[in-house]
Amino acid sequence: MNVTRIAVLGGGVMGEALIAGLLQLDPPPRITVVEKRPERAQELTDRYAIQSAAAEVAASDADIVIAVVKPQDMRAALTEIAESIPPAALIISIAAGITTSAISRLLPHASVVRAMPNTPARIQQGVIGISAGEHCSAEQFEQAAVLLGAVGLVIEIPEGQQDAITATSGSGPAYFFYLAEAMMQGAQEVGLSESDARAAVVQTLLGSAELLAGSTQSPETLRINVTSPNGTTAAAIAVLDEQGVNATIVQAMLAARDRSQELASS
Repeated sequence: MNVTRIAVLGGGVMGEALIAGLLQLDPPPRITVVEKRPERAQELTDRYAIQSAAAEVAASDADIVIAVVKPQDMRAALTEIAESIPPAALIISIAAGITTSAISRLLPHASVVRAMPNTPARIQQGVIGISAGEHCSAEQFEQAAVLLGAVGLVIEIPEGQQDAITATSGSGPAYFFYLAEAMMQGAQEVGLSESDARAAVVQTLLGSAELLAGSTQSPETLRINVTSPNGTTAAAIAVLDEQGVNATIVQAMLAARDRSQELASS
């Protein structure tokens, strides 16, 4: 069986998450990381027993190039490998707001898949929305789905919904951590120690997420079930409703979507 050769452009947090997940596949691909910081490149090669190389070298020997760079750095990164990538290479782009058509203009002979993972990919519990570019074959798209499935749940969506998945699961962990931060602060305000506040909040959120995942009931029904009339939870929910928290979260997600669209047009 031929081993898939993958070049990962970018050795940051998400780049490392992908490397760690991909190496769990059977058989594992041969991975070369491209990282401009020598000390970080050495760290990754030592930790995962992979190779590091300059972008042009890594791309020239790859079946698949996964570009894990910031949106503002994508043009430069792809221009750097434009003369090196094999004609049949698959490019998987992980950059908010960068369209497959924009990538195809820089790499006209490559097939393109656009992907948006989130940070729980670091523990293989991510959500990854993927979309096929115009020239991507069904076989290449399926290959991308299998590879990215190594770090979480893959959702195949039309590219027009990439801004929506970015606002939902791409930015979603930050919303969750924001809630956890506020709950820990509140727990200390009502008298818990910092360590007890953290333990109680983390387990409450974890248990609630697992309860939701394993239930056929809606979040609304589960919330109502725990909210006794005139009880403590009802008092808390009343404050959230008075402050317009529900509408604020929706507005926040719309703002994230709009920013993703702005990145696409910049």
